[in-house]
Amino acid sequence: MTAQGVTFINLEDETGLINVVCSQGCWVRYRKVARGSAALVVRGRLEVAEGVVNVVAEHLAALPMRAAVVARNFR
Repeated sequence: MTAQGVTFINLEDETGLINVVCSQGCWVRYRKVARGSAALVVRGRLEVAEGVVNVVAEHLAALPMRAAVVARNFR
């Protein structure tokens, strides 16, 4: 968490990276989903500033995955 309670999430797939910006209220509501899901569905609005594309999150949901998550060690 940084910048007055805003949390930033970077999601990656085979096409590249996307920046997700979560307000403090959004993060409080969906923290467990964001931290515990193998994949996420992010609903929000697209923001383009100085050539950088962000999604300002309004809702986060778990995307069901058939494959098991082996490890989530971020150290």
